[in-house]
Amino acid sequence: MCLSIPSRVEEIFPDETAIVDTMGVKRKVSLHLLPEPVDVGDYVLIHVGYAITKMNEEDALESLKIYEEIVKHLEEESGE
Repeated sequence: MCLSIPSRVEEIFPDETAIVDTMGVKRKVSLHLLPEPVDVGDYVLIHVGYAITKMNEEDALESLKIYEEIVKHLEEESGE
């Protein structure tokens, strides 16, 4: 099973790579597999270092809200 968290594009480079922010973690990913252009501020889903789809902001923010609730619940269960 693959779990993909929406990531916000922070910076785009000429070589079709980008820096994205995934819940506070920044990483460099490839944009080569995307069928449509992306801009800084767009949200994408990533699989093994490649952005594979672009999301609309509303759906991305709703997904992130759910992920944050899951993390909070897991932290409460573990006593952190």
